[in-house]
Amino acid sequence: MNLHEYQSKKIFAAYGVPVPPGEVAASADEAQAVARKLGGAVWVVKAQVHAGARGKAGGVKVVRDLDAVHAAAEGMLGRRLVTKQTGAQGLPVGRVYVESGSQIAREIYLSLTLNREKSRIAVVTSAAGGMDIEEVAAKEPQKILSVTVHPAAGFEAYQARELAFGLGLAGPQVNEFTAILKALYKLYVEQDASLVEVNPLIVTQAGALVALDAKIGIDDNALFRHPELVALRDRSQEDPIEARAAEHDLNYVSLDGDIACMVNGAGLAMATMDIIKLHGGRPANFLDVGGGATAERVTAAFELILANEKVRAILVNIFGGIVRCDVIAEGIIAAVKKVDVKVPVVVRLEGTNAPQARALLAGSGLAVTPADGLTDAAKKAVAAARK
Repeated sequence: MNLHEYQSKKIFAAYGVPVPPGEVAASADEAQAVARKLGGAVWVVKAQVHAGARGKAGGVKVVRDLDAVHAAAEGMLGRRLVTKQTGAQGLPVGRVYVESGSQIAREIYLSLTLNREKSRIAVVTSAAGGMDIEEVAAKEPQKILSVTVHPAAGFEAYQARELAFGLGLAGPQVNEFTAILKALYKLYVEQDASLVEVNPLIVTQAGALVALDAKIGIDDNALFRHPELVALRDRSQEDPIEARAAEHDLNYVSLDGDIACMVNGAGLAMATMDIIKLHGGRPANFLDVGGGATAERVTAAFELILANEKVRAILVNIFGGIVRCDVIAEGIIAAVKKVDVKVPVVVRLEGTNAPQARALLAGSGLAVTPADGLTDAAKKAVAAARK
């Protein structure tokens, strides 16, 4: 679950990470009132969406009078912001964040995330912070500095100093950087984060370090421990189909293709998508119905799949281990009848009670195409989608 910048900065401040003064607003009038309250002569108006690269997309405006604050907020609110991270559909802007302008001398990239290869939290930073950090990582990886944290020892001061010196920080800035990193590490652990990112962490002209941006992602599996964070969820920023899938305990991710996949098991789902690509098709989704799939869950899965208007064929690939194939077959029959499926459905069933399941499908009278093996299923699904 992702948090907005204004929510993340509130959490940053609670952990002692310095951020510029600012407040959120839901209307242009509110934004102007916030700027008046903050005082000063320069403000930054930021669209609040769960995506980066807002600046290049017009979602961050530096303004120098109150009327300009009003105009900037009015130009963002109620619209969809399209960035290179949102896709062509963009994300709706329901709030803006208004903060005091900062005098920037340097921009630094800083993040904490999970290094899955080492099973440790990684601290990643770069002196080339700012909007083009992805390009820096791709073209100049030597500019990216990183350390991993041993879970028994925790984040240690020498690691912060090592990164600080690599960034060219000196004097009091090293101690400030160390304090910020320790605070962010504590936040990451205590809030069960999957990502904490500051881009940029600025060095002001006075030499102070300030988090000019803030991004926090929370591990969904730990949300039961954090009801206060669940209350911050903004479902308008989430794929509506993925949100509906979560309500049915289905693991669903939307993709850009036209062959919908319904599989039990994440590994088998990945293999299914790979073999569709191998035979010239494009998966429309990742959908894992889980090892304990029921007829009701299969019906819900079909409804989710068909909510995507781009779907031209459906490939059901089930291995009956914990779940019996005949139960899945009953669910497929019920779902096809209830949902009124109008696209070709290819089904591959193997495992417990697979022969009974195939007999059920064959006797259903429905236009369901059986497949022998995964390769056969993929080829038939790709051919069906092309027709």
